Amino acid sequence: MCMRKRGKTQFKTISFKLSKRQMKSLKNYCRARKTTPIKLIKKNIRNYIELYADSVPEKYYVTHKQLEMFAAEEKTN
Repeated sequence: MCMRKRGKTQFKTISFKLSKRQMKSLKNYCRARKTTPIKLIKKNIRNYIELYADSVPEKYYVTHKQLEMFAAEEKTN
């Protein structure tokens, strides 16, 4: 029985900025929970990065009527 060699996992980089206050808050929370900021962020977005790799269910798509609702709000402001 031959073991097939696994392909290399490809990773993509995402970056975003936090204010000083947000970063301080993130570090304090992570220190209290004994975790790292990366683990915390990945845990919180896990549903979005694992469940919809192949396709997104119809109920999550924006419909034409929803777009009209936001356009009406902009006109009143």
